[in-house]
Amino acid sequence: MARTYFITGTDTDVGKTVLTTLLIRHLRRVGAVVRAAKPICSGGRDDARTLHNALEGSMTLDEINPWHFTAPIAPVLAARRAGRKIVLAEVVQYLRNLRKATETFLVEGAGGLLSPLGENFSSLELIQELRARPIIVCPNRLGAVNQVRLVLTALPPGLRKLAQVVLVSPARHAAVARLNVDLLAEFLPPERIHELPWLPGRSWRKAGILPPKVRRCLDGVIAS
Repeated sequence: MARTYFITGTDTDVGKTVLTTLLIRHLRRVGAVVRAAKPICSGGRDDARTLHNALEGSMTLDEINPWHFTAPIAPVLAARRAGRKIVLAEVVQYLRNLRKATETFLVEGAGGLLSPLGENFSSLELIQELRARPIIVCPNRLGAVNQVRLVLTALPPGLRKLAQVVLVSPARHAAVARLNVDLLAEFLPPERIHELPWLPGRSWRKAGILPPKVRRCLDGVIAS
């Protein structure tokens, strides 16, 4: 069975797509067979298109993102507005089938861990059903420690032991960034805390050799 990682976060717009895109690029560069999905989107498909571009045609956009809605609201509400329902069992079965033909499978959630995705489920239930390894993305700023700990607390103990945390560095160096890493290390093993350096503009979308610090971060995440 494919090694499955689920990229979630402390909120929406925290860097999940950035990390997922970088993981795709890095894994493909080292010769790994990788597939990815952003199964549910609302408010547009920009994130799914970004993953599609990173996969360089190895998957179609609709394979990556089968449930998509135009309203920029929680997916469960966007689906209801469109007269549809997103059912957990259907999403899980789709993703299980999709990962059969790969070694590494990346699933990017929408919003934060407990954001309602469909009828009575969130990313948490998807992680549990897929037996995926959670990757928690959080901006490395004041408040990050609290936000990460809240997400970790929401995970069952078995998943909490597998969770990786990726702190996305700000554009400008902040003293609190290093302090956050050190403080988080009091609550989970240091090898499960990773710093993703700031990447200017849209450079993370482009093909090419990634900076060494970025590669170290990605290697640490997938080494678990």
